[in-house]
Amino acid sequence: MKMFQQKSRIEKLDSAEDFVREYGIGKRDFILASRTIFDKYFKPLGLEACVRYKDSYGKGEPTDGMMDALAADFRSSGCTRITAIGGGAVIDMAKLLVLDGEASAKDIFRKKVALKKKFPLIAVPTTCGAGSEVSSVSITEMTDLHSKLGLAADELFPDDAVLIPQLLSELPYSFWATSAIDAFIHAIESFVSPKANLYTEMFSKKAMEMIIGGFRQVAADGPGAREQLMDEFLTASNLAGIAFGNAGTGAVHAMSYPLSGVYHVTHGEANYQFLTAVFSAYQRFRPKGRLKELNEFLSGMLGCGQDEVYTELKNLLDKIIKRKPLREYGMKKEEIESFAKNVEESQQRLLNQSYVKFSWEQMAEIYSQLY
Repeated sequence: MKMFQQKSRIEKLDSAEDFVREYGIGKRDFILASRTIFDKYFKPLGLEACVRYKDSYGKGEPTDGMMDALAADFRSSGCTRITAIGGGAVIDMAKLLVLDGEASAKDIFRKKVALKKKFPLIAVPTTCGAGSEVSSVSITEMTDLHSKLGLAADELFPDDAVLIPQLLSELPYSFWATSAIDAFIHAIESFVSPKANLYTEMFSKKAMEMIIGGFRQVAADGPGAREQLMDEFLTASNLAGIAFGNAGTGAVHAMSYPLSGVYHVTHGEANYQFLTAVFSAYQRFRPKGRLKELNEFLSGMLGCGQDEVYTELKNLLDKIIKRKPLREYGMKKEEIESFAKNVEESQQRLLNQSYVKFSWEQMAEIYSQLY
């Protein structure tokens, strides 16, 4: 049984200039980037690379159509190496460019074609949440389903993951908060996954420890305190990415996908809505096993009893950023059942990695609680 793998080489650098010099970024490179970050840190360096901005293909989370348009531009560029500079959406889009052939994103995500890697990928994250720079997973919104689909394949591993804390300095507070919470979700879901083991547990626990410690400092000292913690949060996100890249995520991610797909809620914010509700449900249905170990670990960090862990976690996260009822995103009450059934139908990969595999009725109950 395969226990663990980490295929991406991980490096930490001080600046964008150091990255360009060390990796010899030039004419052979196709760069997909977040516009704001690239224009501030990379454009002044006068790169000769072929640069495309993610927002040129559409706003919000990536869709299969956006990925197809990007792939067409890459094929026509003649470039032989891909660099992704951005958050999870940018890196997830760039991952499909490594593949040989001209298959559509729809066929790739629905596993209708064989995958063969042809081009190398360098991933440079500019948020502290996705962990996509070290995972073999890509996520897209399938426009005909109005929901997200994930693809996990070794061919999608970035060859290099380059961490540059300087690039996080432009993150608005709200996006920093939901990104960091997303990293925590990666760590906590991977810890209780049926695929978790001693190796993934080490990465999950260290990530949770660093993120909770940082959140407590920000809650105590105010939003400005995060500015001195960007290196720690970027590292924690990377550790959580390694954990979920091996053990997977679960019901929190699965249940967030219809909300993102229909109402275009960003990935981290959508996941946040379901975190404590899903784990409280785990507590009701299966209080022993790995969840008991998790509760012991969290209670020590949060300074509370094991039966109070998810209440205290909710209180702490509310101090970082308030969660909103689902109806404030536009969700309708009559969509509760259809969302739950959609998850059961289209997200079996994630549900099979969940600590408890919920039925659609149980998921509908959670949607109702959060509505």
